[in-house]
Formats: sequence, structure tokens, C-alpha cells
Amino acid sequence: MKSALHRVLAFVVAVVIAAPGGAADARSLRDLKDVNEGLAVIAAGDLIQKNCPTISPRLVRAFFFAKELEAKAKAAGFDDEQIEAYVEDKAEKARVVGIARDYLVSVGLDPERPETWCKVGLYEIERNSQIGVLLKAK
Repeated sequence: MKSALHRVLAFVVAVVIAAPGGAADARSLRDLKDVNEGLAVIAAGDLIQKNCPTISPRLVRAFFFAKELEAKAKAAGFDDEQIEAYVEDKAEKARVVGIARDYLVSVGLDPERPETWCKVGLYEIERNSQIGVLLKAK
């Protein structure tokens, strides 16, 4: 079950990274603010669910959120090849994960204290944030 979950999450992250959301004149998906914010949301949720055993992803919601980002990218003029190239870019993935991690630290995550992953995850769920909507407490 865990490997199936990870495959679905990998797909969702790929679609999300491939999905845009901002200006039609953007030269890169990186220039689309909505897409990058959405990618950071998904990355934050993924980090939480990987590090907190009592929180799991809402895969259907994550999938549809990713599809919204993809639609925004296409509406901004990006084609499947451009989206795929962006999704495959390791530097972009690392950049987005860094943004997500920085946000989580800003709301109380201490990477040296594993229990804070669950605390931050529950905080996001309770406040019904976009991150929290993609997660559920077990």
C-alpha cells in the first residue's frame, strides 16, 4: 500500500510541478506565481505525510489540485513538453521543496524534533489551509 501511495504522490507532485498558474506572458513555469505556490503546498503536504505517521494524504483532493495547476499552466500557454521539462528539473524540485520546508519552519517545524512534523501537520489541518485540505489525521 505504501508503494502505491508513493506512486500516486509522485504523480501528483509531477502534475503539480508541471502545472502553472499566473501570467500568460511568463517565459518559464517558474514565473507563474500560482503554480509555484501550489507546488510548495503539495511539497509541504508531502513532507508532512512522509514524516508524521499519524497524518496521511487526501490523494483525490491532491490529484484535483494538481490538475487545476496543470490547467493554469496550459492556459498560460505552456505545452505538455514544457510542463514535462519543468517537472523533470531536479533543481526546480529542490527549490520548491526548500520553499515548503522554510514555510513549515516558520509555523513551528523543528527538523531536529520529529514530533513537530505532526504538530505542524495538525495545525495546517485544523486551520483548513490549502496544505491542511490535502491531509487528514489518521
